[in-house]
Formats: sequence, structure tokens, C-alpha cells
Amino acid sequence: MSTETVNAPVAPVVPEGHVAIEIDGQSLFAPKGSMIIHAADKAGIPIPRFCYHEKLPIAANCRMCLVDAEMGGRPMPKPQPACATPVADGMKIFTRNEKALKAQRNVMEFLLINHPLDCPICDQGGECELQDLSLGYGRSVSRFSERKRTVADEDMGPLVATEMTRCIQCTRCVRFTADIAGTYELGGMQRGENLQIGTFDGKPLTTELSGNVIDVCPVGALTNKVFRFRARPWELIAKESLGYHDALGSNLFLHARRGDVLRSVPRDNEAVNECWLSDRDRYSHQGLGAEDRAVKPLIKDGDTFREASWEEALTKAADILRANRGDALGMLVHPATSNEEGALLARLAEALGTGNLDHRIAQHDLSDGAPAAQFGMSVADLEIADAIVIVGSNLRHEVPLLHQRLHKAAKRGAKIHVVNPVDFDFTFKAESKTIVPPSQLASTLAAFNLDNAAKVAVIVGAVAENSIHAAAIRSASAAFASVHNAALCRIPQGANALGLSRHGVLPTALDAQAMLADPRAAYVLYGIEPGLDFADQACALKALGAAKVVAFSQFACRSTRSVADVILPIGALPEIDATLTNLDGRDQRAIAGGKLPGDARPGWRVLRALGGELAAAGFEFTDLAGLRAGIRTRDVAINASKAPTATGDGFELAVSQAIYRVDGVTRRAAALQAHPLNAGPRIVLHPAEAAAAALADGAMAKVDNGVGTATLQVVVDDRVAKGAVWIESGYGPTAALGAGRVRVTAVASKGVDA
Repeated sequence: MSTETVNAPVAPVVPEGHVAIEIDGQSLFAPKGSMIIHAADKAGIPIPRFCYHEKLPIAANCRMCLVDAEMGGRPMPKPQPACATPVADGMKIFTRNEKALKAQRNVMEFLLINHPLDCPICDQGGECELQDLSLGYGRSVSRFSERKRTVADEDMGPLVATEMTRCIQCTRCVRFTADIAGTYELGGMQRGENLQIGTFDGKPLTTELSGNVIDVCPVGALTNKVFRFRARPWELIAKESLGYHDALGSNLFLHARRGDVLRSVPRDNEAVNECWLSDRDRYSHQGLGAEDRAVKPLIKDGDTFREASWEEALTKAADILRANRGDALGMLVHPATSNEEGALLARLAEALGTGNLDHRIAQHDLSDGAPAAQFGMSVADLEIADAIVIVGSNLRHEVPLLHQRLHKAAKRGAKIHVVNPVDFDFTFKAESKTIVPPSQLASTLAAFNLDNAAKVAVIVGAVAENSIHAAAIRSASAAFASVHNAALCRIPQGANALGLSRHGVLPTALDAQAMLADPRAAYVLYGIEPGLDFADQACALKALGAAKVVAFSQFACRSTRSVADVILPIGALPEIDATLTNLDGRDQRAIAGGKLPGDARPGWRVLRALGGELAAAGFEFTDLAGLRAGIRTRDVAINASKAPTATGDGFELAVSQAIYRVDGVTRRAAALQAHPLNAGPRIVLHPAEAAAAALADGAMAKVDNGVGTATLQVVVDDRVAKGAVWIESGYGPTAALGAGRVRVTAVASKGVDA
């Protein structure tokens, strides 16, 4: 064998399904059918762009990504848009030669013809893609002296501000609402120089993901109405945090200035929220500054509260707990409480000798134990499932970004079936819908036939989990999953319900409903707003009102003051270091982004001090690292209560959570409360049932469940199952109704004297 043959260079083997290309002299392999911009991004070769976004369909609108290319040694006659030009074997691409740079600079010049160039006063200044790219590709002086066009602004609601004169018609926002949110609310109107982006009908954006158009907008045309003009980007400090209003645990950054959280923006995590954020997680920080924040320890003196030192308040709390140890004490915990706080609450319950500890405060039927469980199929895998069955869930409002994953699944061909008491709005077309009263959800699912599918999931949501028929529905769902080899995905009822279940915040004696139905002498409330967070408000307030109550709370609201003897102010998740466990079983860490208000303290510090006051075991650590080092998951033998029964007659009650009323923080976020999805307290029933009860659409009705009553506006809608009525929880007027059955009667209108 000759030396020449031995030392001859070996040609690289092109992987199957790939082609060999060259970009700026760098040899690469790229998948067949992929675009030039994909290959360049993977290789770290920058190409300017405006309309291209990796999560959106390709539009090739802006032409900022023009590059020079050669095929077979022959140059292509015109520059090619890198976002819309497929790679081909042997292709050579030049992103920085004279031809490419000239094309890119010419495009930039055209984009700036009508742009107002208001950078010094633009609220997007400092984080504007157009501003950044114009520095490298723009001219220092414009050659155009013609009058710039202006576009009238449109009111898109309380969350998104508009300055449409700045718009460069990249259509990212249009493609987001169409392809990601699935609501098709934005589009292009007119043509040519008169093209403008708008909503067609002039109504506010109604998608629960509307804030994402702010992130995808490359200029200052769509901005954050709540944050607008409050700070410049370089003044802000970013801290990694989490969404805590549903069990997905979306990853986000908190942007704070001098300790005040001014906005939340998404943090990329493909396995959880990709690069998106629900409006609930994006804007809820507004509620942190509510007027009724608990900022000082408070002790009840007679019928009023007075401010106290931490030492006095902790002594008072310890005295109450010492006097009511064991079975006389009940401990009720909000399901968004962190793992660190949950672990300490479990230690405190053990030290006080009580097994009456629970976080499942919004669930009626706990007769089967019903601890939260990890999803049987990951959120990321749900979008590639073949068939999905949704049981008892207004999923779009319950977990917006989980709903968005199912929207993607439906687009790629998944068959989605729905078994619900209300035909809730989804942005995908369901293969089948079965709308029945809550009592029939279990039997309907048991009889449900599903075509053969390789990858199946059944998702059980809050309408089912919080129903008085929950145990039967959970049993039917588990049986269905077993028969069809499906992944069972029960949505945990609370941002950290799964983490709290793993860390022992579960009853070995009385569960949440039992310890309220059979009142204790004293209670610990942790992070709870008593007037709105419980499954049965009337029962809860009656039990708490007659007992001694130590309330660890973010808010010193009216309902907390009405039942508490001591209020200990604690921080909300954006203000503390904490760990939450999401529905996939991921432990995710949040870092404090905002400062604690007044004398409020992180909950774990308050619990540590209280444990020290009680000389309880397990409270010897001195810092958060020491606490975390001692935390272990624990299995608890849950003592289940008896199943509730539907008493009385009348309509079955189907209850879903109001999207922006899920907890104390969201209820105090003014922008969310002004959103059109926040429909207000009302009762919705089928036209046939409305006619039988002589109820007209828009009339007022008295709703009575035998324990509490409410006067609500009537909405007539054929999406509700016959025999049932639908209300949303989280509102004061609906809080007294609980679940079960209700009688609905028209409220007689009073005559008016002439």
C-alpha cells in the first residue's frame, strides 16, 4: 500500500437524513428540509432577524435575514431569506460578505422609513431588537424626508399596551395568537404601506396567554401595560423564580428595582413552560402590594387588633398551641406552601402531638385518601400523545400552559375526548364531547370506549377533584387508565400539592373537611384566606370563629381578622427562597426577588422561631441550608374520612375555579381583575332548565344549598349539562354555596312608584 493512499484525507460521512453545507467557510451537516437559519443558529453563526421565532411558523416577512448563497459553485442571482430557504447538499452560504451585508442594510433602511425613532422615550428602549440591530445595520442619517405614517392605537385590554406606529409588520404576534394561543385574535388589515396589525373587532385580547405577544414583539409596538414607564431594563435585577398559581410551576424571572417586583418574564425550560408564561403568572405580582398586606404581627385585643413585636406575637401563638395540643388542634395549610415550610409544619404537628394536618382545603371528597400524585406522562410528552381524555376540567383556565400543550397535540393529530359537566372553551377541536352532570362523570368514563392508540393519557382536573363525587371519579379514572394502558394524570390541586404530600402535610387523624365539620379547640392557618379558600366556607368560618386561631398570613384581610387571635405576617413566594414540586414531580427552586413588606418574615424563619419557643425537636437549624439538609420525604398513612353525600334537591352544582381568583395574590392584582376572562360571580344553566325555573338571561336569582345562599346573575347557556348549574369559585358571593345541590329561584323585582 502506498504512502499517498495511507495518508489520504478521509471524506466525512454525511449522517443519514442530513446534507453537507458550508456557512461562512465552516463545514456543517444539517437535517434535510431544515432552513439555513436553523443550521446557522445551531453553529452559533449570527444572522439578523425580526419575523423569525423558533417557536412560530415561518413567515419570511421582514427579509432582515437575507444571505448570499451558492449552489454547485454558481451564485444564486438574489439574496435568499435564511428563515425560508431550505438547505441543499453542497450549498455555500455567506452571511457577512458584501452582497449579504448590503441586502441586510437596505432592508433595515426600509424598515426605518416609517418608524417613529422615539427610542429615548420608548418604554421598550434598552431591550428592543430593532434598536440593537439598527446599531449594526442602520445608517447614521436617513435619506428619506417624506412624512412618516401614523397608526391609531387600539385598546387591547388591561394587560397589553399598544404603540402601533412602531410596528414593523413582522406578524409574530399574529402567529402567536393563531398558532400558539389558538385564539386567532390578531391579524393584518389592508395592504402595502397601509398594512396594520389589529384585532379586527377592536375588542380586548381574551387569550389567557396574551402577555406573550409582548415578548415576541421585536419593537415597542406591544408592551406591558402594568410595567410601562416604571423602570428601564438596566435598573432591574433579575431573580429566578416560579409560577405558583397552578401545579405546572412555570419558570420565570422576577425583575425588581430596589426590592420592588415590577414585572415577571418567562424563563426558558422546554420540559415545563417552553418559553411562554400565562398571564396569571406574569401579572399576579401586582397583588403583592395590596393595601391589606400583613406587615406587622397582630394580636387580637377584645374585638380589635393591635400591632405587637415578634417576641410578643410568638409567645402568644406558642401559648395557644401549648394549651391545645394533640387532637384539640387542627392545622390547615394552603396548597401553594413551599416544601421547606411544609416540612416544618409536619415537624410542628408531630411535636404538638396532632395528626390533624392537611393541605387539601378546597376538596370535598377525601374518602379515598386522595393524595396528589405525579403525572403518569410528562407534560412534554403529552404533546406527542395519540389520544387524551379530559375528565372534569376547565383546563384552559386551570393550567393554561398545559392546555397549550394539548393544543399542540391536537394540531399534530392527537384525538382529544372530553367528559365534563360544562362544554368549556378549548382552543382545539375535540374528537368527542360528553357533557353530563357531575354525578355521572364516573359512570360515563367507565362506559367510555376509546379506539386503540399507542400513547394515551387521561387528565383529571379540578372540577372532578373538588367535587363531592371525587372519589368515584378518581376510581373510574384509574380503572380506565388500567384498561386502556393509559397514563393517569391527576392535576394536583395547588401549586405545591404534590410537594406537600411528599413532605407529610397529610392527616394521620382528621383531614381538612373532618376537622372543620367536627370543630377543634384551636387551629393553625398557614397562607390561607379563610373567606375564599375553603371547600365549604360556611362550615369553615363557623368552626374557625369559635376556636383559637394562629394565622400565618400574607394578608391581614377581613376574613382573617374575623377568625384569628394572632396574625403572623409571612412572605409570598416571590419574596422568599423556596422549593416547589410540580405536577411532573420536578423539584424546582425559587430565589427571593422582592423585599418583604414591613416586618414580614419568610415563613420558615417564623416556624423556626415558633418551634424554638415550643422547644420542639427538629428546629435546631440556623439557616435555610441547614433546614434543607435535614428535609426528607416521608410516607404518611392517610386517615380517610367518610364520603360526603349530596343533600337536598334541585340542580347539581358544577364548580370550577375562576381563572384570576385562585388565591389571595391573584385576587388583588388589579389588571387581572379588569381582564374580560374575569367574568364575575354568576350562575350558568341550560336554556331548558332556565325556562322550567322561569329564569331569564341577565335576571337575578337566589341560589340556596340549604346551608348558604347567594344572589347571582343568571346566564343561560346550552353548554351546561341539563340537571346541573355552573358557578366559579373564588368570589365572595359564590363562596357560601360549596358543592352538592342547589335550588335556584327568581328574585322578584320590586315595583317602582310613579
